[in-house]
Amino acid sequence: MSGRIPPVHPGEILREEFLEPLSISQYRLAKDISVPPRRINEIVHGKRSISADTALRLGRFFSMSPQFWINLQTHYDLEIVKDRLGTLLERDVKVHADVVA
Repeated sequence: MSGRIPPVHPGEILREEFLEPLSISQYRLAKDISVPPRRINEIVHGKRSISADTALRLGRFFSMSPQFWINLQTHYDLEIVKDRLGTLLERDVKVHADVVA
């Protein structure tokens, strides 16, 4: 990652910005949004992505847009792949000449 700050997994944001400040346990969240507790645990520990289903449930539970959760996950995924590809993307993928930036 060459000196870059590693991307933050959405589960870390869920834990640090929502669960801990609101004193909501992983178990309570799982029960209240009707998902297996393991799903929330794996998300919080960065072992599982936030799916569209989970985003909809989190959005409803926290009275916010599910798009927030999907955007966190998409941003994280893009950063991980960008780090993995490194300079290969620039080397292997040509830019179409007619495309204006």
